[in-house]
Amino acid sequence: MKISFIVLTYNRTDALLAVLRSLAGQCGAGHEVLIADDGSNPQQVDLLYKNCPAFECPVRHVWHRDTGFTAAAARNLGAHLSTGDYLVFLDGDCVPNKGFVKAQTRLAEKGLFVNGSRVLLSERLTARVINGEIDLLRQPAVFWWQARLQGDSNKLLHMLYWPWSLFRVKQGFKWHGIRSCNLAVWRQDFVAVNGFDETFEGWGHEDADLVLRLSHQGIQRKNGFLATEVYHLWHRESQRDQESVNKQKVLQRMKTRLVQADKGLREIEIGHDTSVTVTQLH
Repeated sequence: MKISFIVLTYNRTDALLAVLRSLAGQCGAGHEVLIADDGSNPQQVDLLYKNCPAFECPVRHVWHRDTGFTAAAARNLGAHLSTGDYLVFLDGDCVPNKGFVKAQTRLAEKGLFVNGSRVLLSERLTARVINGEIDLLRQPAVFWWQARLQGDSNKLLHMLYWPWSLFRVKQGFKWHGIRSCNLAVWRQDFVAVNGFDETFEGWGHEDADLVLRLSHQGIQRKNGFLATEVYHLWHRESQRDQESVNKQKVLQRMKTRLVQADKGLREIEIGHDTSVTVTQLH
């Protein structure tokens, strides 16, 4: 099984580099990383090119022109250009834990997608991570107890580890806890539902829509708690002026058996499109 890690980013290369450093220490020759860039400016792209860590596997930067919040399109483009059998979607501010890649490999199971969880970090702790002052993956238990007591982390459950599949599979569609910042799906299942729906405009709920359509396709949810956690670096909240519209679209689709995205993978046409660039980094 070849895994493609698709990492979404936009104008936050300092956080992205922390994510890539974690992946670089875990990925082997049988993996690949695609940085799905939603239109970062030239300064941020240059920072990435100059500081991207060394990988054993191929790494590509897939950039498209900035036309606003189009995360679904960026992720679809990364998936379209990937070659893996299994797709793991991450956000560029979500640092995978030290056992993330092995856990994703172990939990992958036909007919299921894996919905991961996250540990929220404070602005103060995030600054220390981005500045290279601390490596989250090397911190002992006492560090996390202290972080929780000081309000720098929102939970401690990530300190536990549950490698087995027992108690993980959920029946039917459950909206709660769906996060495209940490989600894994078989490529054939992602293609079958036509990927993320790019008709969702602005922030919000394109991930719930994907999971709903996967559910309609018969693909069940498998929770990755106590195995595939990521450390979510602090950031200011995105504008959410379209959230209610997007939420209503998902609620309406819950009354249907819709499987296919209205605009997704099949509608991608790269060709000679100058609004898209693909750069091999490793």
